Amino acid sequence: MKKPLLLVLFLLTTVTAFSQMNGDYNYSIAIRGYSMLEMPKVFNETSSDKFTDAYFNGVMVKFNDNQFSYRLNGTYYNKSKKFFNECETCQEADGKLLDYSFKLGFEKNFNYSRIQPYVGFDFGYRYNRFKGSLQNRNQLRDVSADAVGPEIESTKHGIMASPVVGFKINPIPQISIFAEGTLDLLYSFEKQKTILQDINNTRTVNNDRTTEFLLNPFSVGIQIHLGSNK
Repeated sequence: MKKPLLLVLFLLTTVTAFSQMNGDYNYSIAIRGYSMLEMPKVFNETSSDKFTDAYFNGVMVKFNDNQFSYRLNGTYYNKSKKFFNECETCQEADGKLLDYSFKLGFEKNFNYSRIQPYVGFDFGYRYNRFKGSLQNRNQLRDVSADAVGPEIESTKHGIMASPVVGFKINPIPQISIFAEGTLDLLYSFEKQKTILQDINNTRTVNNDRTTEFLLNPFSVGIQIHLGSNK
């Protein structure tokens, strides 16, 4: 009889110790170690729905208030990008992609156990720019005429709203490992610029407004909880 009572007492003590895990700390600092992202479409990119791998591309600060946390986070990505434009036998673009965002939002935990599922919502600003060159891939055309392809630049900047679903694992009270997914609704102003490599450097500029749904299915990182209020 004593062993079952001791086991129940141990479980109750453990639950109590973790019941206010996040609530015992005023704020948290998080680093995203890996993210799987869907980037905004560039020109007539054929594989715009392909996911991009990003490592250590984001930081987040959370202000904890019992089961609610108010979050401020930002992401940054700056790497080479190559893609087919229109079709795989039409044109190929090669250049640099810069993408960054700032978001403000909240999340709500469903419990205070070692594994904590949560939902949230972020609202913020995003900037995306691709700058590079375009080469013809159509073998039926005279490729000598396209030896030097046009320079292209696509810029998008706008607001976005992002529902969040995730969970945290707390190996110790001061540290959490989190994984979450988001769906970004991006409403942006887009500017596309093409500069032909002719004697006049002929420029073509198009302006538009676009709406995109961008799925970011998986992001994982670590949180450090600071500012104990015990």
